[in-house]
Amino acid sequence: MSSLNKTVYPEINYIDEALSAANWNSNDTAVPQTVYDVIDFFSGCGGMSYGFHEIGKRTGMFRIIGAFDMDHQANLTYESNLGIKPCDVDLATAEIEQIKNIVQGMTSSDEKNPLIVIGCTPCQGFSKLNNGKDGRDPRNSLVSKFAKIIEALDPLIVVMENVPALLKTTSNRYFKTFRRTIRKAGYKQIKAEIINMAEYGVPQIRFRSIILASKDMKLALPPATFQRSSFRTVRDAIGFIPPLKNGESSDDDPMHSISNHKKKTIDILKKIPLDGGSRPKGVGPACLDRVSGFSDVYGRLSWNKPSVTLTTGVRTPSCGRFVHPDQHRGLSVREAALLQSFPPDYFFQGSLDDKFKQIGNAVPPAFSMRLAAQIASTTQQNRNRINKSTMQRGMICEHPQ
Repeated sequence: MSSLNKTVYPEINYIDEALSAANWNSNDTAVPQTVYDVIDFFSGCGGMSYGFHEIGKRTGMFRIIGAFDMDHQANLTYESNLGIKPCDVDLATAEIEQIKNIVQGMTSSDEKNPLIVIGCTPCQGFSKLNNGKDGRDPRNSLVSKFAKIIEALDPLIVVMENVPALLKTTSNRYFKTFRRTIRKAGYKQIKAEIINMAEYGVPQIRFRSIILASKDMKLALPPATFQRSSFRTVRDAIGFIPPLKNGESSDDDPMHSISNHKKKTIDILKKIPLDGGSRPKGVGPACLDRVSGFSDVYGRLSWNKPSVTLTTGVRTPSCGRFVHPDQHRGLSVREAALLQSFPPDYFFQGSLDDKFKQIGNAVPPAFSMRLAAQIASTTQQNRNRINKSTMQRGMICEHPQ
């Protein structure tokens, strides 16, 4: 974490929440602890890795040993927060053997920890904005490439995250190919669902596809513990953040900085009703009144509702409902990061565009902590069942009736 942030913000205890929801038993010492090595492909700024990292620190079960991404600035962010430098490799063109060799270099020859592989492949190819392409986007082939990586590395557990479209009719042929490939490699236990991350404590409506796979261990998604009436809100996440004027940055927290909007943008924002208001007809570019489907453009977030889904365009009010509830500006980097459930001292590298892009692409850490805690609890229970079964067989052999 960066020491440049002098501000101490209130922090939601996502870690304890995740362990509690997973029924993690910290006093269970019946079986020696197993450490699982974790490698994150398409790791971005570390949203998925961070969950496993934090749950690993509390349980002793996960150790991040490596990551792969070709976004240089995202890699710098990952390294500054997680202490590991991701491999700057284009996984679309890298040979499988090259990837295997890199992974082999991440562990010493005497380490034989079971492996967990994460893959959050780029999702823009499945976006609604690309529906006209019928899913035909070069980035979509990365789902199949990830399946080949799984074949080669033979991990104990596989985790994949993507947009909901991956599991829907238009694009699910990519998922079917992925599933067919890993099934042939022995992964018989495959769980695939579309979930709303607001149900896991993320202060944002964010639907995503989650795929879990294992050869013999039955995995489950973490339990959803938040109902619509209890979803975390924008106020919960950023209600305490100091105000900023257009183009300002906080002296105490360099991540609390915003774009310098043009005067015509500010003039539009001043006409948007506060606290959840939408763009009135006749306000802003005239083209917006001639088409449908852009009702959120220049819209404000509501204090007492979850945020809308954050995208890579979260910096720009003209890209969605990304305007502050009662200030005439877009969101700051820190505000966007908190709405994505990053901890309040997470430090992002690069330009403003780089930072907002990283946040919009990230897996919310509040969810990745839930997922990591659930996997920790499941593997702990599985080990205990195997241990008890082994002990019972041993007793039968030693004391035949």
